[in-house]
Amino acid sequence: MADYLKEKGFAFVRFGQITLDLAKQRFGTVNQEKERIIREEIRKEQGMAAYAIMNMPKFTAGMEQGNVIGDGLISWDEAVYLREQFGQKLIMVCIVAGTSWRYSRLPNRHAEKDAKMRFRAHTVEEAKARDMAQLQNINQGPSIALADYYITNQGTIGELHENIERFLEWAQKQRGLQL
Repeated sequence: MADYLKEKGFAFVRFGQITLDLAKQRFGTVNQEKERIIREEIRKEQGMAAYAIMNMPKFTAGMEQGNVIGDGLISWDEAVYLREQFGQKLIMVCIVAGTSWRYSRLPNRHAEKDAKMRFRAHTVEEAKARDMAQLQNINQGPSIALADYYITNQGTIGELHENIERFLEWAQKQRGLQL
């Protein structure tokens, strides 16, 4: 979704970039366990809204130019913080796919083509462990449950793009999104 909206002129803020940058700096390499350590340390030290607060300058700069897509909001506290900052301008969208879909796709990603590490491959075991850690340790459940809009991603890339277009139509009509 993020890349599709970037092509439409949206600014892009990636929550997880903070984790990747710090993991590379601290450990020299990145893997699921090192990412989890960084994510949980940041939130323990700075609170559960830390990633939203740390990315606020990027959101503000993006909003000055137009629309912003924030990719990877996890904790409920992040959502609450951003809602306090942006009110109804914030539209929380949850991209959903059943675990069998997600777990079958993740091992096939091509990390060697991805210098920014957005599309890293994960084993099914890694994906399951990450899911559980995010639900149990970072309070991800309410962010999913209370999203403003859901987009299903259980088909082709073309079908995903059609679903995103339906969301954009909804956002224009219901929330006054300007494209």
